[in-house]
Amino acid sequence: MSHTIRDQAKLLARVRRLHGQTAALEKLLTNGTECSAVLQQIAAIRGAVNGLMGAVIEGHLSVHLVDEPDQAQRQQDLEVVLQVIKSYLK
Repeated sequence: MSHTIRDQAKLLARVRRLHGQTAALEKLLTNGTECSAVLQQIAAIRGAVNGLMGAVIEGHLSVHLVDEPDQAQRQQDLEVVLQVIKSYLK
């Protein structure tokens, strides 16, 4: 079973919180709120995205690298996660 399916409820809860945070940001911008509040909300969203990414990467590493018995498959999975991390850090 895929780790994203196994952890689906937790991951979806994070995504729903992100949705709420982005909706709040939109409201702040629409209402012309002070920039300090906007910046704080953006920082909160970034933290939430980083937390979601961390949770999915942790599951990926555990399932596809640590528990994977096939060396060739493990190498392929490692390359995938490294590429995603590189892209995410840009």
